[in-house]
Amino acid sequence: MQPARNAAGEGVVEDAARREFRDGMARLAAAVNIVTTDGPAGRAGFTASAVCSVSDSPPSLLVCLNRSASVYRTFKANQVLCVNTLAHGQEDLALLFGGRTPMEERFAAASWSSLETGAPALAGALATFDCRITEIVESGTHDVMFCEVLAVGLGESLPGLIYFARRFHGVAIPG
Repeated sequence: MQPARNAAGEGVVEDAARREFRDGMARLAAAVNIVTTDGPAGRAGFTASAVCSVSDSPPSLLVCLNRSASVYRTFKANQVLCVNTLAHGQEDLALLFGGRTPMEERFAAASWSSLETGAPALAGALATFDCRITEIVESGTHDVMFCEVLAVGLGESLPGLIYFARRFHGVAIPG
C-alpha cells in the first residue's frame, strides 16, 4: 500500500510530521543573532537562532546553516565567523539580514568593527563571538558548524531579543 500523496507528490503523513515539528520548534525560544563572515570569499551575513554553546573549555559554539542559503559558500570558504547577539530594538536589523536584501545594503544599515578573524562585529550587539570554524557536520538540509571562539566582545547590559511563536520578543534583564 502506497502512502497518501499531496499535489507536490510528497507524503501527506510526512507533511503533517514536518508541520508538527515546525509548530513545536516555534515554541522553543531562542536568542536572535546575526552571523557574519569576511575573507577571501567576500563578506556575508545572515540572521540565525540556531546557535548554541558547546563548551567553555575550549570556548566553542555551533551555528547551523542551510546548505541552500545564498551565503553558504561564502561561510564555508572563509572558515571564520562572528556571532552577534542582538538586543531588543534591533528587530529591523534581524529582518534585513534574514531577507533577500543585497549584502552591501545589509552591512550599510549598521556600524561594524572586527576582533581577531576579520569577521564583522556589530556595534551595539549584546555580545560578539569571533570564531574559527573547526569542523562541519552535515545533518539533513543544514551544516552544523563547530566553532572555536577566539575573542568575545561584551556590549551594554540591555534587554535581549528572542524569537518565540514566530515573532520577536524582548527579554528583560532580571533584577
